[in-house]
Amino acid sequence: MLSDKNVKLEDVAKLAGVSKTTVSRVLNHRGYLSQKTIDKVHEAIDNLNYRPNQIARQLHERKTNLVGLVFPTMNDPFFSQLETKLDSQLYKLGYKTLLGNSQNDPDREQNYLQQLLNHQIDGLIVGSHNKGLTEYNNLNLPIISIERHIADHIPVVASDNYLGGKLATQQLIDDGCKHIIHTNYPELIASTNQLRQNAYVDVMHKNNLPVTIYHIDFDSSLEDKISIIHQLFIEHPEVDGIFADNDTNANLIMQTAKKLGYKIPEDLKIVGFDGSKMVQMFLPELTTIQQSIDQMAEVAVELLEQRIEGNTEVKSVTLPVKLIKGSTA
Repeated sequence: MLSDKNVKLEDVAKLAGVSKTTVSRVLNHRGYLSQKTIDKVHEAIDNLNYRPNQIARQLHERKTNLVGLVFPTMNDPFFSQLETKLDSQLYKLGYKTLLGNSQNDPDREQNYLQQLLNHQIDGLIVGSHNKGLTEYNNLNLPIISIERHIADHIPVVASDNYLGGKLATQQLIDDGCKHIIHTNYPELIASTNQLRQNAYVDVMHKNNLPVTIYHIDFDSSLEDKISIIHQLFIEHPEVDGIFADNDTNANLIMQTAKKLGYKIPEDLKIVGFDGSKMVQMFLPELTTIQQSIDQMAEVAVELLEQRIEGNTEVKSVTLPVKLIKGSTA
């Protein structure tokens, strides 16, 4: 029989038939666990007379149960759903979130990073698209990125953007479109959106069709976005299909096209990208590529938890996409 002083967390885990992480979660009231598991752990603690050294454990773990989130904006259906799901998943694990909306401004993102670090956060989930921020390379902190390559050592959770671009472009070709235009982020923005563009270019070349791309900055004003889209129609009156890089732009394209007298889908076919719950509710007619947004948040939180617990072998994850058929293509 172990003496009280020699009883360790490992002994409790062994007797309860669970992992050390599970015992730690029970002790810290973190995460969702069944009552059966909680009871087993407490029974083992009582049987072994285990008394954790709270001060020593806190000093060792240095945990604040705070996680930072840095994203471009909440004023977008994709990011709104993603951030809401992230907050929900983190709350289930006992974390509180600190949110910074960077508006894709590097200075603003740096400022948010400094503020978050001042709060001694346990980890960070990032989805903004600023290039060249060296701070991420120097942070000794668990970080997970969503839809953005930050550094080689930081895992990325992303959709299969290339497949999505391929499905969208092929759908328009199958619908008989010959003059398909693609809208996307400016190429200087470090986003996996570029894989959507790569797929569009490859499919168009494969079918011997002309490639035309219009770049629309995510953070441009509504007026500027509409101006670019209007120019698209003026410069290419022959356009009969558009693959938009996101559903928000797809909606602006639909509105502008209708004002210019185009009938959808008779004269113009449109495919968007994201497929958020909000878009499905308010724009069900839009044919779009649906990302697994909720799953993306769940996986990102799961990977961050692994990093926080000391797992340095966490790998990037690519999630599936699918075409959701509406009436626009």
